[in-house]
Amino acid sequence: MNARTHHRTARVGTLIGGVLFALVAGALPALADPPAAPDTPAAARSDGSGSLVMVLDSSGSMADDDGTGRTRMESARTAVGTVVDGLPDGYPTGLRVYGADRPRGCTDTRLVRPVRPLDRAAMKRAVAAVRPRGDTPIGLSLRKAAQDLPQPAGGSIGTRTVLLISDGEDNCGTPPPCEVAQQLGKQSVGLRIDTVGFQVKGAAREQLECIANAGNGRYYDAPDAEALARQLQRASRLSADGYRLRGERVTGAATAGGAPVLVPGQYLDTIGPGEKRYYAVDLDAVSTADFAATAVPQPGAAVDTFDALSTRIEYDEHGSCGTHTARFLQKEGAVPLTSAVARIRSEAGTRTCDRAGRYRLVVERESKKGSDAARWPLELVYGVEPPPAKGMTPAQSQTEYGRGGKEAALPAGDPRDVRGGTGFNDAETVGEGVWRDRILPSQTLWYRVPAGWGQQVRYEVEFANEPTVEGSTATYSYGATQLYTPARHPLTDGGEFHPSAMYNGRPAAVEMGGVPVAWTNRYEDRTDVWPVHAGGGFYVSVTLGAEAAEIAENPHIGLVLRVSVLGDERAGPEHGAPVAKREAARDEDKPGDSIASADSSGAGGAGWTGIAAAAGAAVMAALVAVFVYVRSRRGAAARTTRGSA
Repeated sequence: MNARTHHRTARVGTLIGGVLFALVAGALPALADPPAAPDTPAAARSDGSGSLVMVLDSSGSMADDDGTGRTRMESARTAVGTVVDGLPDGYPTGLRVYGADRPRGCTDTRLVRPVRPLDRAAMKRAVAAVRPRGDTPIGLSLRKAAQDLPQPAGGSIGTRTVLLISDGEDNCGTPPPCEVAQQLGKQSVGLRIDTVGFQVKGAAREQLECIANAGNGRYYDAPDAEALARQLQRASRLSADGYRLRGERVTGAATAGGAPVLVPGQYLDTIGPGEKRYYAVDLDAVSTADFAATAVPQPGAAVDTFDALSTRIEYDEHGSCGTHTARFLQKEGAVPLTSAVARIRSEAGTRTCDRAGRYRLVVERESKKGSDAARWPLELVYGVEPPPAKGMTPAQSQTEYGRGGKEAALPAGDPRDVRGGTGFNDAETVGEGVWRDRILPSQTLWYRVPAGWGQQVRYEVEFANEPTVEGSTATYSYGATQLYTPARHPLTDGGEFHPSAMYNGRPAAVEMGGVPVAWTNRYEDRTDVWPVHAGGGFYVSVTLGAEAAEIAENPHIGLVLRVSVLGDERAGPEHGAPVAKREAARDEDKPGDSIASADSSGAGGAGWTGIAAAAGAAVMAALVAVFVYVRSRRGAAARTTRGSA
């Protein structure tokens, strides 16, 4: 481990250990229910593979007073109404109840509303008709609820959520709820079980926590009616706004010998705890090959600080040509995790890994005991960048942050509303300026910032000053950010920035940036420099920790994103390239506009353009990619080694 990596790991470890710091960038007002960032319609946000079924406790105890003069069931009806009002139009949603049909009985569970495109009025009528009467067969209800959720069509992978609302523990015993949750969590990719405990404590709370942990989900505590509505909104929106996966289905081999051969493009696979997945690619002797793998666990699922995702490029028996490991570096809950690696031809061209031939791409998942045991969706992107035109002299490498360092002046003024994407595939394009959004606990939002040759991205994220719930003063979560290249390589902070901060409802800020884009950066050793070797859409991810659900009074937490794209864009990577001409001024660009090299085409949605079929291409094609990584807390790669073979 080099000194920089050791310093970074020690700093994050100190953060996790409880040394609190806040980077306050001025007073950021609370955004209770901001008019900002209207929710995008379901047709634009959903790939049709997600769904939700709420399981509502209708046992006799739900007829008890909740302390406000209303019954718990009355408060639950109001909360469910708030949930359905906030879900996207048409989002597949259903309702199951238990204990509603007879005074006693451990088979008393019924699907009141099948999972189908959301009908808000019908859902409210259904919950209004429920009367609390009987027992609490949670285990059986969970098993039935998982069957209620439709399987994604066409081989797609989406978030299928069981949302359990209960004021007590199972009193039937068979089947045991935690065992059912564990079985379901392991059997189905993309399934999560969230639980909300309404005025529970002791054994009841422990059981609900166990169910959520075993079911790849989160437990939300609701000590009163307001908290119930708030936590239900969070859980349901987290389901509806799950990562939008994209790619051609492929099955990696368990051993090198059976590896499927990939061509440049984007792919989907799955990976279980402790597994390795092998893929094969045929490379020429001169092109750069980029490979990124993004694991997408359920947001907030149980993870260990050092759970990891690793990528490696191998050349036959000669060993590694490059390796990279990404770790969560926090225990609050899972977020998307990306590892990326590249085969870059050496300047001399004399290494074993410079040869033409068949290479292996290897993805490995490491999980500690007690971590999420589910199979994770795995999004793979493989792209090839051709060599420069013969005789072209690339511009000098750009290894310093310069005016994009920590003292950089960032944009000020009134923010414009924006809605971040769910992942790399639908990241919202933003240009230079100030942007306002909202984020949920356990959520990661994604933005795309175009930057060309000679330009660098620099930004800051401010988490809002939010009203907090009573008794949360000793609770801390975190806010974090990560910057990725167009090839989805996560950038380290170079010792310059603070990409994570503790959050307790008071203003906190995180910051990040990259060095200027230069073709020859690929020959540098620094992990914050060498990946920045091609222009296109750089990706910004913003994460709020899961424990923020116990801090903030409002369902969403406000954030402000300040973005600068510094430097004049050059027309190409060559030395002395002129400044590129623009058809429109940058300040006229709006979210969703492409204001630099487009990267929306390519096989499998991978976003590559100008891929060379052979060496010695006459023109240097701009590398434009869509590659992903999300680090938790947000740890960048804990270890990166470029090939020495």
